[in-house]
Amino acid sequence: MKGIIFTEFITIVESKFGLDVSQQMLDDANDSGIYTAVGSYDHRQLIKLIISLSRITNIPTSQLQQTYGRLAFPALLNSLPILDIKTDNTFSFIEKVEQHIHLEVKKLYPDATPPKFIFSNKTQSTMTMDYHSARCMGYVCMGLLEGCADYFNQSLTITMQPMNTAQSHVRFSLTLTGD
Repeated sequence: MKGIIFTEFITIVESKFGLDVSQQMLDDANDSGIYTAVGSYDHRQLIKLIISLSRITNIPTSQLQQTYGRLAFPALLNSLPILDIKTDNTFSFIEKVEQHIHLEVKKLYPDATPPKFIFSNKTQSTMTMDYHSARCMGYVCMGLLEGCADYFNQSLTITMQPMNTAQSHVRFSLTLTGD
């Protein structure tokens, strides 16, 4: 997993919960907290950090992941090798992530393994998206989808349906509820 995911997570924890909670989380997870944005790290370390933060704050891990995804969207967007998005909306951008951005990320970072999105049942206001990832971070994906809708100033209702017990395959039903 790319280091920007870790650096952004720690930055968000520091800004939302303070330096003391951030340090407590790192200590509890036996983590040095030393990450570079372009480095590659084991995703299980991020899971340990999320579990540690959950224990400290009594906030469910699913909620922490979703909030992280939503808050991290702008920083991740700025780090991506993206095409012009001025004419995009939430749905067209999400499709662009799979069709262009994930491909470019793989070119830049051959060791990267981004999730796979498969789209179906798309209309002007609805979309079904299947998320496939061995990292099983569907709640982070849900938060990123929310952050994307926020960025494009659109209201989005999302239902999330795990398709297997590991949650390596999650189906998202997206509905734009207003513009």
